[in-house]
Amino acid sequence: MSPSDREALRPKGGVTWRAAAISLVVVLVSAPAMFYGEVVWRKQVAWYATGWSSGVPASWPLAVLFLLGAAGSLPILRRSGLTRQELLTVYCVVLVATPLLSISVLFWALSQPISYYYFGQAYPQWQPVFLSLIPSWFTPSSGIAVEGYFLGQSSVPWGDWLIPLAAWSSFICAVFLANLCLVSLVQRQWITHERLTFPLAQIPLEVVASAGSQQAGRLGAHRMFWFGLWAAFLVTFLSSLSQRIPALPAFPLVVRLMSPQIVGPMAAFGQVDVAFYPWLLAIAYLIPKDVSFSVWSLWLVRLGLTALAIACGAEPESSEGWWRYDFPAPYNQVTGAVFALAGWALWRSRRHLTHVLRAALGLERDGAESREPLPHRWALVGFVVCFGWLVCFFHLAGCRWAFALAFPAVIVAAYLSYARLQAEAALDPALWWFSDILIMPIGGKRFLPREWISLYTAGWVSAPMPSFVLSACSINALTAFKIADSAGIDARRLTRLLAGGFFAALVLGIYVVLTTTYRIGFLGMRGGTDDNVVAAVLPMYGHGIYGGIEGIYDAEPSPIGMLYIGVGAAVCLLLAVLRLRFLWWPLHPVGYVLSNSLPIAYGLFPFFIAWIVKALITRYGGLRLYRATVPVAIGLIMGDMLNLTLWNIVSLATKGHV
Repeated sequence: MSPSDREALRPKGGVTWRAAAISLVVVLVSAPAMFYGEVVWRKQVAWYATGWSSGVPASWPLAVLFLLGAAGSLPILRRSGLTRQELLTVYCVVLVATPLLSISVLFWALSQPISYYYFGQAYPQWQPVFLSLIPSWFTPSSGIAVEGYFLGQSSVPWGDWLIPLAAWSSFICAVFLANLCLVSLVQRQWITHERLTFPLAQIPLEVVASAGSQQAGRLGAHRMFWFGLWAAFLVTFLSSLSQRIPALPAFPLVVRLMSPQIVGPMAAFGQVDVAFYPWLLAIAYLIPKDVSFSVWSLWLVRLGLTALAIACGAEPESSEGWWRYDFPAPYNQVTGAVFALAGWALWRSRRHLTHVLRAALGLERDGAESREPLPHRWALVGFVVCFGWLVCFFHLAGCRWAFALAFPAVIVAAYLSYARLQAEAALDPALWWFSDILIMPIGGKRFLPREWISLYTAGWVSAPMPSFVLSACSINALTAFKIADSAGIDARRLTRLLAGGFFAALVLGIYVVLTTTYRIGFLGMRGGTDDNVVAAVLPMYGHGIYGGIEGIYDAEPSPIGMLYIGVGAAVCLLLAVLRLRFLWWPLHPVGYVLSNSLPIAYGLFPFFIAWIVKALITRYGGLRLYRATVPVAIGLIMGDMLNLTLWNIVSLATKGHV
């Protein structure tokens, strides 16, 4: 018997009925709590994490894991509490399902199409141009449904919503399942063969420990973990408290080094802040040294190129505010790099994927297939069916086949790249929205009116960052597969539970969004009126459709924009090849992606600090000392996330007043 066959026969567990029941109860409680916390009584708790289950890392799933682990540490529950595998199973389900409930997914998806009819009352020129062209199954258009959604004080017209809900639910499920099948096909290559670091998976694996196969899982007892946790919690708690009570002193988590300059090459620096967020420093410490080095060193290159452009006559602008197509076009570069990274990941996986395909067709045997999250054949069939439905969805919406094929292809390729990025470096890239990516090569004048409508109506799939939108669900599923592999959880049963949790969150989320919005009104909620992405984008997208159809906005192709996208792709592939050929090569393609997308407070100083500390520790203490310090980093992340969760709950309890 081969080693892979013996490994396949190793007992696995964790996906029990009580773990499944607790997972679904947490999702049930999370649905109204997250909607009221993020939308109805929305309050900005921290600028880097506006939601309960959004951002990197997600605070709410970690808080649930911590509380359940703390309960298992009680003497009375040491025999009957959840085991370590069960605790991690609950964490995985909450991690995958709850991003659906955030402000940037269901609330945005349901609000976008119906907003055209409401804001169209103020812009009568929309009526003959595109309101009459919106497919009837996109959203209700009756006056009662539209007015009730935005003004409230009414009940949900379920009859009007039945077909739109079926359509958009099928779209959301198809996007999730297509990417779930895809990451299922590549996960063994990334986890076993390439041994990617998965820094976000290290957190829950370190937080809970096992006292024995028959005893409850408990919180990690490592003293360094608790030192990091309490240090981070106290520092961030005092900082959060001082924001609400300015008279109280606090440790400054952000130090201003330089105010933004408005003239000269120094404008490239923008506002220079040094961020001391514990979670950010800890993540930068956990990721590989070459990634950390690449982020801060290539950030300096980005600053230098921006300063050079200004010195040569370009309009002064900070490097992170350079949302233009001209040199150095950092966001064009990162857009090209993201898609190149997806292609490179598939190329590196070609032998594994060939083996998977042959096994799915019955041409060879895969002794380890039983350990896969999905059988190879079902994963391939699932991907083809779901991707095919996405193509048909846009074609039924009035789009030509070429557009209907291109849009889902961009979604799937970007989501795969996001998963690879988080498997190696955890953080989000900020790149051009998918609408810009599709318009840039051919220009908008070649788009049909219904293609403009589809492009903007489904725009919520791509903004603002991967961990804040639908892509978080499939990205987190890959993290769940890594956790299952490391903790001995039955991956196949876990996958079924992840899908069940996702569907439960979808149904509950739709019910909570519609019933609450029709009762309070979109305009009566802070999430509908405050300065946030959803409130700003709804009318903007309507103007975008109108301007695109009428040719008001510049809809010409952008060869210069595509040139820099090509440059970004070429640089990413070059760095990947050099790193593969030369072990000493110091620059990592993932670092190149992050250096062209992170704010300076994220990308420069925290990564430099973490890199220099890690370099010193590994040089003088070796790998043993580094491993001894990892619990400190995990504790820093946990303490920071517990503070965020605490203030989220306080904000919820006080209806957003605190």
